[in-house]
Amino acid sequence: MLNRVRLPFNVSTIAQAAACAALADEAFLRRSHALNRAGLRELDAGLRGMGLETVPSFANFLLVRVGPAARAYRELLARGVIVRPVGSYDLPDWLRVTVGLPQENERFLKALPAALAAAQAAGA
Repeated sequence: MLNRVRLPFNVSTIAQAAACAALADEAFLRRSHALNRAGLRELDAGLRGMGLETVPSFANFLLVRVGPAARAYRELLARGVIVRPVGSYDLPDWLRVTVGLPQENERFLKALPAALAAAQAAGA
């Protein structure tokens, strides 16, 4: 019953308190913003370099069109990479990719071509 009324990206009370503390730390905010911008540029360039369409973003994530996203999601998950399909938002061909640490972004970009090939083969 709770799952019916909770927000899609639920945040605990402790996480909310930590966020408030982080927002008060201006140096932390500047570093975080710079890391996020750099991560977005890295992910966007890597995905576009693979010929994939992305949606411009100013958040901590971007959307990428991968074809049937549910299969791509499962293939990435099997490779230890967590992304989110957004079919429930009427975007069945898109994945939501959160900006991670540089090594996490690199891992995602390296895993994606094989995951997409496997997803395409599974759908053929």
